Amino acid sequence: MIRRRELSDEEWKFVRPLLPESLRGRKRLDDRTVFNGIVWKFRAGTAWRDVPERYGPWATLHTRFRRWALDGTFERMLEAAQARADAAGEVDWLVSVDSTVVRAHQHSAGARNGGSAAPASDVPGAA
Repeated sequence: MIRRRELSDEEWKFVRPLLPESLRGRKRLDDRTVFNGIVWKFRAGTAWRDVPERYGPWATLHTRFRRWALDGTFERMLEAAQARADAAGEVDWLVSVDSTVVRAHQHSAGARNGGSAAPASDVPGAA
């Protein structure tokens, strides 16, 4: 039974080939169950220990997540999803950043302590 917000069969067909094969000989928890648990954890914004038991032990989910994160699995998934969407004409690659809404702390601009500007004579290269 597929629960709300779990991968559909079509989504799983896309994701499955992007996951690494197990190198160990012993039986392990199903990748689809683990992946759904990882997705649940991030959608819920909760701690690993709070993931429902239907997805398996939280430690298994965490270990598999870390392994996949370190070996680039999630980056490959993103790249494949972007390529698929781009091929279907669903991606507009035009990006515009409006810097008027970017906030920076006063010290990030090199302001002196106390907020006063340096005199021109203290600035290298100033006449």
